Amino acid sequence: MANQIQELTLEEVMGDRFGRYSKYIIQERALPDVRDGLKPVQRR
Repeated sequence: MANQIQELTLEEVMGDRFGRYSKYIIQERALPDVRDGLKPVQRR
């Protein structure tokens, strides 16, 4: 168990997580779908 604990700075963790989150937002929410041209929020 002790060998799985990683020592990371807050800047490293937040930078990585924000990068993943922003990529998800752009791919899944911000870009229109090629099938109908609508964003997910417009499809509701």
